[in-house]
Amino acid sequence: MKIVSVVGARPQFVKLAPIAKAADAAGVEHVIVHTGQHYDPMLSDVFFSDLGIAAPDVHLGVGSGSHGVQTGAMLAALDGVFDAQQPDWVLVYGDTNSTVAAALSAVKMHLPVAHLEAGLRSFNRRMPEEHNRVLTDHAADLLLAPTEVSVGHLAAEGLAERTVLVGDVMTDVLFEVRDQVGASPSRLRTELGLEEGGYYVATIHRAENTDDPARLAQVVDGLAGLDRPVVLLAHPRVVAKAAGAGIELTQGSLVSHAPLAYPDLISAALSSAGVVTDSGGLQKEAFLLRVPCTTVRTETEWVETVELGWNVLAQTAEEIAAGVSRPRPADTDTAPYGEGKAAVRVVETLIERRIR
Repeated sequence: MKIVSVVGARPQFVKLAPIAKAADAAGVEHVIVHTGQHYDPMLSDVFFSDLGIAAPDVHLGVGSGSHGVQTGAMLAALDGVFDAQQPDWVLVYGDTNSTVAAALSAVKMHLPVAHLEAGLRSFNRRMPEEHNRVLTDHAADLLLAPTEVSVGHLAAEGLAERTVLVGDVMTDVLFEVRDQVGASPSRLRTELGLEEGGYYVATIHRAENTDDPARLAQVVDGLAGLDRPVVLLAHPRVVAKAAGAGIELTQGSLVSHAPLAYPDLISAALSSAGVVTDSGGLQKEAFLLRVPCTTVRTETEWVETVELGWNVLAQTAEEIAAGVSRPRPADTDTAPYGEGKAAVRVVETLIERRIR
């Protein structure tokens, strides 16, 4: 059996790692296609080396652009790749432009599509990620759901027969990396002279927080006014947006820093007082590490993190400050994202449900 995985952005590289290992263990031919949606080495190449993933078999080199331009370029390139590979499954990950482009290309070529992390919903149609995930779910032949909540969303949309609950593959790699870095001091702490539990880790990248200069300034002001150092791991796009708007990303409590390799990110989060983010992946990673999270959004797909008290939603500077200073949540053994064996289930399911 042959699987073609299509990835293009940092969260997808993390999800790819355990899938690649599980496919290899099962003797499945696994071809990796990198669209080039994230092309900065710290957001792309380093994840492959740090997570032990083989170099991509195909690199499209699409790069940045508007949603239409980027998705269209991927579509044009993927048709030829899929025609040459003729896989048993095209496996797409998450909710990016790479996801929907690969799903659409494969469906048009009558190739079976499986969607990993299916069924997540923010119910915010202003988010491009919401469009991508909904369109992909309704186009795909197999929906690999990470949680019971996502299974329920898919059932409500009439997709129950295509759905399999497999757990969350990010849990697989997170637990593995956590165990690797747990005994070593964080490189970020050493570099910046930070005390354990004496700082926050922040990532802000979504369009609703960065594209409007007034909104970006509001978020930056909120982070800069917190009660201890805040290390903002700034995506190059955010750096450019801030520079264009004349917004200083290092001010007050806020220190701008380049993105970290995944193990370093997990190590930095582990020894922090909390995480402030608008990233879906980091919300969940913080929960799995049992690090309090404050999410700068009006909603979250990972509702379990909020229901269990480890995540709160915040919009204003006051709400962000209240979120990071709240009492530590009650400990829990609840495991809504599985126990770290999701990738094996994914590959087993692809083998069992092979269509071609």
